[in-house]
Amino acid sequence: MRKEVLATNELYHVYNRGVEKRKVFLDQKDLFRALHSIFELNNAELVANSGYHCSNKDIAESERKPRKLLVEIIAFCLMPNHFHFLLRQLRDNGISLFMQKFGTGYAQYFNKKHDRSGTLFEGRFRAIHVTDDEYLLHLSRYIHLNPVELAFPGWKEKGIENTQKLETFLNTYRWSSYLDYIGTKNFPSVTQREFLLGYFKNPREYKKFVLSWTKQDLSRIADYTLE
Repeated sequence: MRKEVLATNELYHVYNRGVEKRKVFLDQKDLFRALHSIFELNNAELVANSGYHCSNKDIAESERKPRKLLVEIIAFCLMPNHFHFLLRQLRDNGISLFMQKFGTGYAQYFNKKHDRSGTLFEGRFRAIHVTDDEYLLHLSRYIHLNPVELAFPGWKEKGIENTQKLETFLNTYRWSSYLDYIGTKNFPSVTQREFLLGYFKNPREYKKFVLSWTKQDLSRIADYTLE
């Protein structure tokens, strides 16, 4: 049981990684499955998270079924050995129930597919309360920049001289909500983006905000990250 009570209608940065820092998303099928679970299991009703392979089309088709959302998924990023969510709790105990359903359902799929057993994620998920606008905006930028480490190791400390390569990489990384935020349809049914985009004039302004990061910006949330 969690010691802290997660408050309904409040925002939280929720994250976890694989046990022993192991990779938990090994290929595109795993990533599609995780996205399908994130969408389908965000439901107060009991749902069957069946099927071991799914696609973007499966997620779109699932949208036709009415859901009683546990959380608003404001932003997300899936990395090989961890994930980040920016969530708003919509029902009492909604985040805990959503994370339990996602963690259990995805672990069952992963263990069966990859012929393993036991715990997949590193204990209880972590949840940091987002209490002000400044932290919210820097956090959303951090989540959407997270994949850059895959292409530019150590970029937070060393920086990136070629910003065009950075932009090109982010424009091709599908496993976050960034593309949907900048107006490129990717997995639009997974997230609820109106709240965060309300801080910006349009998606182009949000893209400019993300790409104009500084080391100081990233350091403001450094104490609340896995890396």
